[in-house]
Amino acid sequence: MVQKMKFEVQEKETVIECLDRIKKDGYTPIKRVEKPIFKEVIKSGSKTYEPISSKIIFEAVKINQ
Repeated sequence: MVQKMKFEVQEKETVIECLDRIKKDGYTPIKRVEKPIFKEVIKSGSKTYEPISSKIIFEAVKINQ
């Protein structure tokens, strides 16, 4: 049976540290998703959205034998 779990790179954590945490928990990463985070900015009366950062999420699997 394959067990899936999502791991998010935490604030002040590097991608390598997150990958080490995934491995320590006994999982293997299979997919990386990067989601942008926007902030709303009003300029001259019109609303726009500007990217301010991104969130990295790994999908990982653990195979139970």
